Amino acid sequence: MKKYLVTGIGGFVAYHFLERLNEFGEKAEVLGLDLKISQEAKEYSFENIKLNFIELNLLEYRALEIAMVSFNPNFIVHLASFSSVGKSWEMPLESFLNNTNIFLNIAEIVRHNKINCRILSVGSSEEYGNVKESSIPLKEDTILHPANPYAVARVSQEMLSKCYVDAYKLDIILTRSFNHIGTRQRTDFAIPSFTKQISEGVKQGFREIKLITGDITVIRDFIDVRDVVNAYFALLKDGKSGELYNVCSGKGNSLKDVVDLLAKIFGVQVITETDPKRVRPLDNRIIIGSFEKIKAHTGWEPKFKLEESLKAVVENHHF
Repeated sequence: MKKYLVTGIGGFVAYHFLERLNEFGEKAEVLGLDLKISQEAKEYSFENIKLNFIELNLLEYRALEIAMVSFNPNFIVHLASFSSVGKSWEMPLESFLNNTNIFLNIAEIVRHNKINCRILSVGSSEEYGNVKESSIPLKEDTILHPANPYAVARVSQEMLSKCYVDAYKLDIILTRSFNHIGTRQRTDFAIPSFTKQISEGVKQGFREIKLITGDITVIRDFIDVRDVVNAYFALLKDGKSGELYNVCSGKGNSLKDVVDLLAKIFGVQVITETDPKRVRPLDNRIIIGSFEKIKAHTGWEPKFKLEESLKAVVENHHF
């Protein structure tokens, strides 16, 4: 029975990871770690997974060490993060500590205790920063220009990963994961926020809805969370240690495109209004990735179209 240690178990990606693991039909054991675990998460039930939780601060080395050593995982899936770019501008210290030092704790514990496992170190497309359109699609060897505190922290995590692979021969696979979309995502992210606002307008009987947004002209590579977790399993199985992989759709859409698709799905007219408070001090204008490398190494490629992903969010939202 394979054993998976999953940090950030209360997050929306972790739920989809568990759901996909269960679908494989093979018995597995999972230890989920998080600072706080909701009652909903504690009630997760998957027939093929023996699931346990520990609430702990991942910055506390000794508590984390006890949990990791006693569980002795085959795989560590490091999903815990301070993941909001917007909030990283408001709380840069917390963003950097969480996204860098937690990973450093994990790597040090694996090294000191000689835990024989493969680590999935999840990074972000934000690491690329502001790039010229001539650099699109972004490939793993593109020069990085991180443009916000969150992105800088993710680059640091990535560089630490490479140090531990090169110096200590830890088995680490690295990703730059692009903008996830899917059910269970928090409403402080753009698409759940848009969906919630439109849904509330529909409930009140409006056919024309005003949507408060940030900058919706930016272009992003949106990828379905179900495709993301499929990529993670492909990398745990066939990824090459020390290698870095984009996890992306290879297609770009502006947030305005997303708003238009949501309006179509809901069957309403949407008027947008930009809230200056939601506009970031410095934002990447265009982010579109290439998944050539992960496809070549593992055979993975995305399956879900943007409209399919948005329909899933609309049909399964619980706000």
